[in-house]
Amino acid sequence: MEEFTKDDLINFLPRFETFVGIDSDGCVFDTMEIKQKDFFHPAIIHHWKLEAIEPQVRAAAEFIYLYSTFRGLNRFLGLCKTFELLNDWPEARDKADLPDPTALRTFCDSGQPLSNATIKIEAERTGSNLLAKAYDWSVELNKDIDQKMPDPPPFQGVEAALKRISENSDAIVISQTQAGALLKDWHRDDLARYVSVIAGPEMGSKIDHFTMAVVNRYPANAILMVGDAPGDLATAQAIGCNFFPINPSRETESWKRFMDEAYALFLSGGFSEGYQQQLNHEFKALLPGTPPWKQ
Repeated sequence: MEEFTKDDLINFLPRFETFVGIDSDGCVFDTMEIKQKDFFHPAIIHHWKLEAIEPQVRAAAEFIYLYSTFRGLNRFLGLCKTFELLNDWPEARDKADLPDPTALRTFCDSGQPLSNATIKIEAERTGSNLLAKAYDWSVELNKDIDQKMPDPPPFQGVEAALKRISENSDAIVISQTQAGALLKDWHRDDLARYVSVIAGPEMGSKIDHFTMAVVNRYPANAILMVGDAPGDLATAQAIGCNFFPINPSRETESWKRFMDEAYALFLSGGFSEGYQQQLNHEFKALLPGTPPWKQ
């Protein structure tokens, strides 16, 4: 399974008049809960020796990575925001030696792709122990997920939707999941045949992916982002295209609505303003911005 590169996006040749960018984890594959709770969060506790505040770490990480407006963040940005939240929570801060996330915040705000390769370079360039440990955490995380995580199934209705999309629109995977895991998931169930490119964080942000793939190729109302996280909505809004949410905990119903209603509306010329607002309102209501212990 050869990884895709930026050239694959830049040199992408359209076949249809419409384009669909599709997120992966939590959108196509039922991965979010098990990947976060069984792998990401225990690894944070282990690497930074935070066993004394395990309940707080899990609560903060679950809020950031799963149950808030931050759902779907790149792993390093999610790690940074988890540490920032813990440092602002007296029940956690007063009971453990928490890392200062400043170096990680600087890396996350640098504008470069947030990948293992780039954080390793920054750790060596700056001598930051936090960045070095975050790199080790990420590498070990990939290894554990690859070796121990059960194969995540696609949500019910996904393959039928991907097949229909591939027959009417150009389609690309636009994700912040590491490339190795992306390729494994999409090839395992032979879903890769429905998309032209599988893009991960190694190729930049989701906005970068869209910019390289669609610039000067499609009008805004002929572009659709399908995702399960506020970052996907923000990406769609940044480039001015349509957005269809796969609502967390309501994924099967969302894919059915996509097939029964939304995709046909998109193909006929884009969503109406009222329809898009309705989708966005329903989606945002599921993901709060304030953690429960601060409400």
